[in-house]
Amino acid sequence: MTQRRLPPWFKVPFPGGQRYRQLKGLMRDRNLHTVCEEARCPNIGECWEYGTATFLILGDICTRACAYCAVKSGRPEGLDLLEPHRVASAVREMGLKHAVVTSVNRDDLADGGSGVFAATIRAIRDRAPGCKVETLIPDYTGEALRTIVDERPDVLNHNIETVERLFPRVRPKGSYPRSVELLAQAKEWAPGMTTKSGIIVGMGEEPDEILETMGDLREAGCDVLTIGQYLRPSNKHIEIHRFVTPDEFAEFKRAGLAMGFRHVESGPLVRSSYHAHEHGQQESREAAEALHSGRVVSG
Repeated sequence: MTQRRLPPWFKVPFPGGQRYRQLKGLMRDRNLHTVCEEARCPNIGECWEYGTATFLILGDICTRACAYCAVKSGRPEGLDLLEPHRVASAVREMGLKHAVVTSVNRDDLADGGSGVFAATIRAIRDRAPGCKVETLIPDYTGEALRTIVDERPDVLNHNIETVERLFPRVRPKGSYPRSVELLAQAKEWAPGMTTKSGIIVGMGEEPDEILETMGDLREAGCDVLTIGQYLRPSNKHIEIHRFVTPDEFAEFKRAGLAMGFRHVESGPLVRSSYHAHEHGQQESREAAEALHSGRVVSG
């Protein structure tokens, strides 16, 4: 058994509707990967039925082996320079209004794959000019980060994933300060660009550490935050310390709005790209109304 018995609030419909099957076939026909499948996202049925998916570029083998992540790790082979065009073609065929593009880590490449990221943004805007582009990027710094920011994605996302104390165990090849600085640097270079980050909880962090991490993200100018429950992919991954309750997630959302985040998506099944197409639609109004009335807006 790879993880504890799930609480009742984790029940979701089994994927398999018509739209889901169409998208699955499209991805296979175009030889594309999605983080929805690779990371075993529990929302894949809902999102694919709605007609949204998060594209995983730069192959499906990651050069890192983070303790929480289900994506395959190892030594990638080569680089597919036609991948941006296939992604853009799929976005157009799906009729997406908001495309999310993420990637594996490619520490084997001098630019970390940022050039392919930038080419994918340009290709989507060329083939589907009405589609907003959200990029969920690795911990790029320097020229690699500048390459992405210069393309001005509608949303630039980099997930912090966990609190500073657990970072060395959860993301051993990453750096908490580097991830925070990435968001701050992106905002400095492009003040009008929406920045976003995400935290997964239940790996042994304390509630006050989550609030501290949220504060660090806000200080870096982060606009949008997602918070969701960690689910253990296998016995090789970090164990689940506890299941955070829906009421606790609601409190994190209220705290995030009070800190000044424009939008907070917080709940057990929330993942970084969950309802991503909605994150720019209600941000300021939602925060103002929630703080004025003292209510909690469910996430």
